[in-house]
Amino acid sequence: MKRIALAIAALALAGPLMTPTPAAAAKPAVYTPALNNVAVGGYDTVAYFTQGKPVRGTDAFQTDWNGATWKFSSAANLAKFKAGPTAYAPQYGGYCAWAVANNYTAKGDPLSWKIVGGKLYLNYNAEIQAKWSKDIPGFIAKGNSSWPKVLGQ
Repeated sequence: MKRIALAIAALALAGPLMTPTPAAAAKPAVYTPALNNVAVGGYDTVAYFTQGKPVRGTDAFQTDWNGATWKFSSAANLAKFKAGPTAYAPQYGGYCAWAVANNYTAKGDPLSWKIVGGKLYLNYNAEIQAKWSKDIPGFIAKGNSSWPKVLGQ
């Protein structure tokens, strides 16, 4: 009987410690996979703007920004990013723009991308990107309205 009473008391005391707080439950501002902290799957975000395509970054040209590691294909692209990271980082922290517009988060695929109004957007995959493309201005407006609140959900 004493063991049961002690167990109940321990659970009662530990309960508040085990309940996630909003800060603990919040998702990071930049999407990275569970097993590493590399943003945009290691792709060079500057290259989307300068080369018009996804280009893999390398370990030789990387920086940490906004809680994630960002990789680049050249020293010049790394320097551009460092000079103005918000100009090159994907919107919504690299989470899927469609998902954010629909008030949740999902990974963004660096191969399902689009630059709109000088900003980079990622989608979960090509199928979702096709849906997003049907009303890009509307989905961007919805995404802007739910970002960054959606990170706390």
